[in-house]
Amino acid sequence: MSIPSRVQIIDVGPRDGLQNEKTPVPAEVKVALVHRLQDAGLQEIEVTSFVSPKWVPQMADNVDVMAGIERKAGVRYSVLTPNLQGYEAAVKTRPDEIVVFGSASEAFSRKNINCSIAESIERFAPVVEAALAAGIRVRGAMSCTVGCPYEGEVAPRQVAYLAGLMKGIGVQRVDVADTIGVGTPYKVQRAIEATLQHYGIDAVSGHFHDTYGQALSNTLAALELGVWNFQASVSGLGGCPYAKGATGNVATEDLVFMLQGMGIETGIDLDKLVDAGAYISDFLGRKPNSRVAVAVLNKRAG
Repeated sequence: MSIPSRVQIIDVGPRDGLQNEKTPVPAEVKVALVHRLQDAGLQEIEVTSFVSPKWVPQMADNVDVMAGIERKAGVRYSVLTPNLQGYEAAVKTRPDEIVVFGSASEAFSRKNINCSIAESIERFAPVVEAALAAGIRVRGAMSCTVGCPYEGEVAPRQVAYLAGLMKGIGVQRVDVADTIGVGTPYKVQRAIEATLQHYGIDAVSGHFHDTYGQALSNTLAALELGVWNFQASVSGLGGCPYAKGATGNVATEDLVFMLQGMGIETGIDLDKLVDAGAYISDFLGRKPNSRVAVAVLNKRAG
């Protein structure tokens, strides 16, 4: 067991976290959130997505958000691109990394993007090729790696199959995502081990939703395999439009508190991170969905 001494966190709150919010979030609020995250020490932020506003109206201001960010040296800004059209719009905003996505579940793939897993990867091949030619990094989000709302449990061989397809089109690193939060530690370890058939440990990140309260346990299970890159969402924002009842990604505040308590370096200032979560939660008119944030804010008030 070799637990990493340092962990890099990608905050996906501005994109994955806000995309399903019914209340329109103005571009200036999203930009202010990104600024607060980078000021707290986040070095990777998933900012927005270049999808059709018809499908995800919350991300219609993608160009304005990217233009509004005062970029900080050493911070990587990524965007989701679902197709070549989205990529062509995204590239004008100078992202450091684009994110393509695929599902380890055939049923989820068909419900989510109306095509098979293999067809989805074929669609992404020209996007990946164009990005790499332009010197833009490429990450692949692998959804439903342990469970699917339509198929139930997802076998590790399906994860290996998807990882192999991603590797085949040139995707540089991948996220092992428990999209609906049904994963438990050993299942997550098997999904990661399946991914490691095609990618080195430095190219694998964990993305765990907390629907059943397992996200931190699953993070520890991934750490035990040597994974040192994780995704989290400030204030626990988010969910999945195609997975009823799925809650947000693990709250960044909770993840940082756990890692710091284990003596693992993150480079993140927890107090500033709590402030960032409180800022967006206040705008949305609710309490932060982070146990650590609530505890810190209560302590301050007391």
